[in-house]
Order: sequence, then structure tokens, then C-alpha cells
Amino acid sequence: MSFLVIGECVADVVRAPAGSSAADRVHPGGSPANVAYGLARLGRDVTLLTQLADDPHGHLIGAHLRGAGVRVEVGGLPERTPSAVVGLDAEGRAAYAFDIAWTLEAGALPSEAPGHVHIGSIAAVTDPGAAAVLAGAERFRDRATVSYDPNVRPELMGEHGPAVARVEGCVALADLVKASDEDLAWLYPGEAPEAVAARWLDLGPTVVLVTRGAAGSFAVTRHHTVAAGAPPVDVVDTVGAGDSFMSAVLDATAARDRAALGALSAGELAGLLARAGAAASVTVSRAGAQPPDRAELDAARADPAGP
Repeated sequence: MSFLVIGECVADVVRAPAGSSAADRVHPGGSPANVAYGLARLGRDVTLLTQLADDPHGHLIGAHLRGAGVRVEVGGLPERTPSAVVGLDAEGRAAYAFDIAWTLEAGALPSEAPGHVHIGSIAAVTDPGAAAVLAGAERFRDRATVSYDPNVRPELMGEHGPAVARVEGCVALADLVKASDEDLAWLYPGEAPEAVAARWLDLGPTVVLVTRGAAGSFAVTRHHTVAAGAPPVDVVDTVGAGDSFMSAVLDATAARDRAALGALSAGELAGLLARAGAAASVTVSRAGAQPPDRAELDAARADPAGP
């Protein structure tokens, strides 16, 4: 199974919590880039189609990704590598302020179809580059499975109604969708996450997963609804937790085509949520978007005191 991830890289400038004497830290980030990195850490064959500038942040991110084994294809050179100032509250939860542009062109898409395409976040809804992201999902969908993570950033979404329509267009292209309860609360204020997940199934996906932070996660298919708790963990910060969850899901379902995803049993869904939750728990236990490798993930799942 080969993976193609299409989306942004972002330099996360992590500010220390108010009152702390710690210095700011710069971490390679961007939700699609984190997913690609997580897949590579798990030993998967993965290409990231993205944009990086020839600047210090671009060099940092490129070296980070390639060091894990990600093939980085750069579809255009922006004036500067996108960045986000990340503020952490006392519990390690992150809030973002972005400096980002996304101008990927459809001509940058590879000609050879991968086994799976992952899209998401800023790149899937930000013009003018969003059109190229959707073109990639549409071009390869007859030969590859597709996943999507909206990873909503309200500051960059524009007007609410059109933003929801763009997200739902991406949902309709995907076989597997993962969103957080915070994503859904912004997209559909006042609606229960379970109701949204069920409605998204009607748009086209086979599996919808929803993460709830410390409250765990749940999965919905046309046959099953399964929930899982979150393992207890001492949180350093939550940067990249959802992306680690997504990488672990894609790794665990890599051998399944569209029909096989729809045939996942309740037990298999429970195991999928538990493994993905373990990956996220490893990530939040250390600073920045640092997902586990396969040995770390296997150890986390095997530890009776852990996830």
C-alpha cells in the first residue's frame, strides 16, 4: 500500500504558557504533514505533496519529514513557509494564529495512482490551492481509497455557510472521515456529534470517526456504532494528537479496500479506536507533533497500565 497525502506544512511556533520561564519552541507541523510523518514512522510508503519555501522553516520541516522516510514533493515555492503561533493553556490545549497561503496547482499532482489518498485541513478548503487537492482525490478515487480530516481552523474558514459546504464536499469524496468534536461544534453548533456523524454517512463515506479528547472516540458505519475511552496520560501538549490518531487509523486499515472498510465488525472498530487512541496518547505525552513508531505503538498497546 502506498499513500499520497496532499496538504500543507506549517511551522508551529509554540509559545510557553503564561507565567512560564520556558522559551518558545518551533516544531514542524501542519495536519497533512503530520499524518504523512506518522505513517512514515509506522513504516509506511508515503509521499507528501505540499508547498515549502526556501527558508529556515522550510528547511526544518523538509529535513524532519525526509528524516522519517517521507518523500516530499513540492508543488510550488511560496514566499515563506506557512507558520502558526501556537499558544498553550495550563492543560496543554493549543490555540493557533496563522500566517499561511496555499496555492498548489493541479499540474503538481502525480500521474501514478497511490493505494490511498489522504486530504484535509487548511489545504482542502483554502483557495486557490483547494481545487488541486480535490482534483487529486477525484482523479484517483476509482483506483484508491480516500480519507479526509477537516481539522477545522475557524480563523481561516471564511463565512460559515460556504465553509460547511466545502467541508461536506470533501466528506462526500472520502471513504473514511475523521473529525474532532471541536470541529463538529464549529461546523454544526448545538448538534450532537453522533447525529452529525450519521448524517455524514449519507453523504458517501463508509466510516466516520469522531475524537473527543480525554473523553475518547467513537466510530460509525452503516452497521455499527462503537465507542472507546481514552487512556489516562500525563499531557505535555495536544499538538498533533488528532493527526497521530489519523495515521494509526490509516495504518491499521491499509489492507482494506472500499468494500472491506464497510465490512468492519464492531470488534474490529473497537480495536481500531483503541490502537489509534494509543497513538494519540503517546503523542500528547511529549512536546510537539511526535507520533510513535511501530515499536512504541505496540508497546503502548501491550502495557496493561497504559493505553
